[in-house]
Parts: sequence; structure tokens; C-alpha cells
Amino acid sequence: MVISAFLNVWSNVWPYLVAILCFLVLIVIHEFGHFIAAKLLGVRVNEFSVGFGPKIFRKKRGDTTYCIGCVPFGGYCAMEGEDENSNDPAAFCNQKAWRRFVIVVMGAVFNLLFGLVLVAIILAPQSMFPTTTVAEFDENATSAQYGLQVNDEIVSVDGRHIFDWYDLAYSFTNVKDGTVDMYVIRDGQRVKLNDVKFETEKADGISYLKRDFWVYGRKKTVGNYLKRIFKTSASYCAVIWRSVFDLITGKYGISAMSGPVGVTSVLGSAAKQSLMSLLPILALITINLGLFNLFPLPALDGGRLLFILFEMIFRKPVPQKYESAVHAVGLVLLLGFMLLITAKDIWMLITG
Repeated sequence: MVISAFLNVWSNVWPYLVAILCFLVLIVIHEFGHFIAAKLLGVRVNEFSVGFGPKIFRKKRGDTTYCIGCVPFGGYCAMEGEDENSNDPAAFCNQKAWRRFVIVVMGAVFNLLFGLVLVAIILAPQSMFPTTTVAEFDENATSAQYGLQVNDEIVSVDGRHIFDWYDLAYSFTNVKDGTVDMYVIRDGQRVKLNDVKFETEKADGISYLKRDFWVYGRKKTVGNYLKRIFKTSASYCAVIWRSVFDLITGKYGISAMSGPVGVTSVLGSAAKQSLMSLLPILALITINLGLFNLFPLPALDGGRLLFILFEMIFRKPVPQKYESAVHAVGLVLLLGFMLLITAKDIWMLITG
């Protein structure tokens, strides 16, 4: 009875432990990007920690103390002179602007590179890759009645370039009146199709165009496999940028956003299904983390890069006290926003 109860609890808990581990891995990869760049450029790293809180492991090697914290929700790379002045020649603050730029940007770069690796793993088992070229239609397909034809290669939807099948799927969400303008390649010519109509369906408050056609597959070769890795990764990036733009312009509301709680729930659900269900979400999150950190907002790496670029252009740094104040205000606003999203996620989980 006790074993059965334990197994029942464990079956519900382990997917969320996997989700937390995924978050930890992504953040550690980000911090390791800063760490390895700092080490290679001769900047002193005082401490590199996996996890926060009281340390359950601590070992000093050279100038750096390596730690494991008991709270597995992130990590950090603490460099000498990162947020304050220091007389140490190896301090971050005493490095040339280009060196500081490289160190700051490498966190996001490592997340993006990890995304490439995950996409490569996701695509490896596939023998065929879906294209964006129409192969056939469902019976009585609406889109066929509004101009779409077999062998049309869809290259643009409502003014947005289509990189990949994933890109095409995103372009079919929250479309007003179920009607889109398309550009297709037909018989070698670029053709515009106005007001192509699809039937719509709704799920979780978001409307979708019902895809009423099937696309051709392309047999995998070494060449198109490598090309597909970069193309799919570019498609993920495009979807992330477009989703941010759609949020800003009001196409999607705050209900469409998820914070750590919502994302953990999604990761946990995917982990219950299979590893191959988990990896695409993980790839999207790490690419999202890399791109989001490059946004020129205070408290993010992108905000720091903006100050460094200012210094590189005008040959004069912004006084440390002003930069620190800007980042402090940005951090407060960012944490407030995350609390709002987290509260929304918890409410959604409670209310179902």
C-alpha cells in the first residue's frame, strides 16, 4: 500500500522535477557562456555557482570558487568588478569595451548554440522533412476555393516570410476573420493570393486557422539535414520575435504569456509523453532565453550591451552610478512583471 502510494505520488512529481532540471541546465549554460568568455579574456571570476542559497558543495581552484547551492533555480557567474569599481587589473570593469561586450553577449550566444544542438537532435531521427509546398487538399477544402493550388510553395503569409513548416503553423494563429494574404511560388513565379479563407477553431482562448491541405515531404540527406538545422532554428527565432511584436501590438493579450510556473507545467506535461516531445519545447525556450536577454532593456544583458556600445561609439563610459541606477529600476520592473505573470499562471492552474 505504501509503495503504491509512493509510486502514485512519484508519477505526478517526476515530470516537474525534470522541468526544474531543464530550467537549471538552460541557466547554467547561459552563465557558463559568460564564464568561459571571461576566463579566455583574462577576467577574474570570483565564484561560479550552480543553484542559489546555502552551499552543499564548494571548491576553490585558482582564483575561482566553484559552488553548488541547495536551491536549484538558476546559477551565477560572479566576476571581479562586475557591478562595482575595482583596482584589480583583471577586473571586468577595467577591461576594454570590446572585451566586456564579448563576455556579456556570450551568455545569450551559448543559449542559441544549445538551441542549434537540440534542433539537430530533434531532426536526426526524421527520414523526411516537411516542406511548405501544397501536396493535396482535404475534401471540400476552403482554401482551395480561394485560390490556393497544389504545388504552390507558400513563402509569405500576411507579409511575414515563411522560413519553415513551424513558421507556417504560427502564422495560422489568431488570424482576424480567418482570412490571410499569401505569396506563393507557382510555376517559378511569385504570385500574390488575396483573402485566402480558412475555417477556424479555438483552443485556450486562441483562434487557429484549420489547415485543410497537406504538404510534400523531402527525403533527408546530409546537405539538407544541416541546412534544415539552421532553417528550423531561424524559424524558432522568427516566431519568438513575431510573438513579442504581436504582444506589443495587442494581437495577443497577457493571457497568452507564460512565466516560470506556466512553462514548468508545459515542460512537465511534455516530459510525461516522451523525450522527443520535451526537446522541441526546450529548444524553443533556450532560443527564447538567448534572444530575450539581448533585448536592450535595463537589467538584461542587452541593456548592459547598450551601455557598452554607447561607450564604444562615444569613447566615454556612462558613469557607473547612473548605469547601476538604470539597471536597478529595470530589475524592479522586470521582477514586478514576472510576479504578475506568475500570479496569472497560478490562477490558471487553480481554475483549470
